[in-house]
Amino acid sequence: MDVEVRRLAPQQVEEAAEVLADAFDGYPWTAWTVAADRHRERLAGLFGLTIAAVGLPYGDVWAAVERAGRVAGVAVWLRPDRPVPEQVWTDLSERDAQLAGDRYGAMVAAEAACAPLRTTEAACLLATVGVRRDRWGQGLGGRVLEPGLAAAAHAGLPAVLETSSTDNLRFYRRLGFEMTGQVEVPGGGPRVWGMRRPPGGKV
Repeated sequence: MDVEVRRLAPQQVEEAAEVLADAFDGYPWTAWTVAADRHRERLAGLFGLTIAAVGLPYGDVWAAVERAGRVAGVAVWLRPDRPVPEQVWTDLSERDAQLAGDRYGAMVAAEAACAPLRTTEAACLLATVGVRRDRWGQGLGGRVLEPGLAAAAHAGLPAVLETSSTDNLRFYRRLGFEMTGQVEVPGGGPRVWGMRRPPGGKV
């Protein structure tokens, strides 16, 4: 394949955020929680914050990079051995409110509704993963997830995630994830599924 999966460099944050914005435009969760006006711009801002303030300093950010240097896929993992300080989340919430626009209240309510899906066990959390639309269906999603799945398996930890796409359920099941629960976001919001990959799963 014409891509190499490697750690995202700090200078690639903006490009990686655009990749995720492209992948998540129209996704049920972001359509519900992020304002429609300047939607793609808002998505890129939110993903850029996630990568720069959380993923790079406290987690692992992997990129599928084409031979020409273009970032084609991104995966952001959070690890139990490097917890994100509460102050970081507090600081981010102010910027999240600006970027989510008139849907910020829906974002907060949706996050609260999903609390029952979130485990208290030590686990590697897949915060987000996405691939450019012009590379969909070419196996890049699985490729960019490999290092994070391998790290979880090596550490003897489960991997966990949430998704609001039925297509994603099939994709993650092929990677060894099992459904752990689901919630309906109140007020007409999306259905969200929690998933878990047992420790030691093959990559």
